[in-house]
Amino acid sequence: MKILVTGSKGQLGSDLSAEIKKRGHVCIPADIDDFDITDEKAVSDFILSASPDAVIHCAAYTAVDKAESETELCRLINATGTKNVASASQKCGSKLLVVSSDYVYGDNGGAPHLPTDETSPVNFYGVTKLEAENEAEKLCEKLFIVRTSWVFGKNGNNFVKTMLSLSETKECVCVVNDQTGSPTYTKDLSPLLCDIAESDKYGVYNASNEGYCTWAEFASAVMTAAGRDTKVVPIPSSEYKCAAKRPVNSRLSKECLDKAGFKRLPDWHDALERYIKELL
Repeated sequence: MKILVTGSKGQLGSDLSAEIKKRGHVCIPADIDDFDITDEKAVSDFILSASPDAVIHCAAYTAVDKAESETELCRLINATGTKNVASASQKCGSKLLVVSSDYVYGDNGGAPHLPTDETSPVNFYGVTKLEAENEAEKLCEKLFIVRTSWVFGKNGNNFVKTMLSLSETKECVCVVNDQTGSPTYTKDLSPLLCDIAESDKYGVYNASNEGYCTWAEFASAVMTAAGRDTKVVPIPSSEYKCAAKRPVNSRLSKECLDKAGFKRLPDWHDALERYIKELL
């Protein structure tokens, strides 16, 4: 297979590109240097020229707090950019896998979210990721949507790196303890995305490492795994001021993977241990 990856230099895209090559497929990496995702003609020309069998769309605007003020840019990259990729993918007859977010669900219910649950984003970033899904669904016949959460990997910035950086100068850090979800390691997510893209089992999936935790519990696990003495102080979200509201419940049900015959990701504790060894 020829698989084109948008956002190939990013946190997920870099590990995904490596996994594609590892499997013996032809990887076509694409990033900002190759085309501007908001430019419909540039996107179409590049994808049609490459003529991939599948496109895995990782490129996105991910600055959740900045998105509240940079609304036009966020929507342009996430919604319009995805529309451009979906249109080009449909034109060349390729499969399209859109990487989406737990933030599309919002705070509906207390149980792990199913792909069929109602969507109701609580911040603008989530709104644009849902718009991206809708654009792809309108345009692309061979479509997979994979919603993931709390992503960490070697490239780019993430929560784990932030905690490790803070631990170098602070004796304690305050972290919210009333938002629950699942961390997701890009090296674990990448093989699953390849499995899905290699199939014809189109539809919406949830994908994250197994197990749930709060951000404070995740932070404590980071300190322990890295051998840091910094104390994590749990606080309510009301005491942590930020521009964008976060959903209280980001737990994802992975029953959809079981039903489709895809293998679930390892437990997040195991993923974190491996990631810390990769970093340090």
